[in-house]
Amino acid sequence: MTQTETKKQTFSEIVKGDKPVLVDFYADWCGPCKMMAPILQDLKRRMGDSVHIIKIDTEKNPDVAIHYQVRGIPNLILFKKGHILWQQAGVMQAAYLEQIINQKLEEHAEL
Repeated sequence: MTQTETKKQTFSEIVKGDKPVLVDFYADWCGPCKMMAPILQDLKRRMGDSVHIIKIDTEKNPDVAIHYQVRGIPNLILFKKGHILWQQAGVMQAAYLEQIINQKLEEHAEL
């Protein structure tokens, strides 16, 4: 695809897509948030293309954080077709995240 053919998707378009999306709400000044970067890279290696993983800076996108009631960071939200399947604040290991994602996708297979 050429650059003119690609369109930058909005946050709303991404989370409403068919592929599950794990969103990491973070801030640059947040120590625990920095710990999540290598964990999410490990998770991406584990899960491949079965899930999108995106990061949202709460300082630059306060409206999105407020809309999803993000009160503590890091805060992870799993979306599928616009529905929130799971949300939790704090640092979590990749194996745990993989387990949670697979479990929630199984529970909500009808979406």
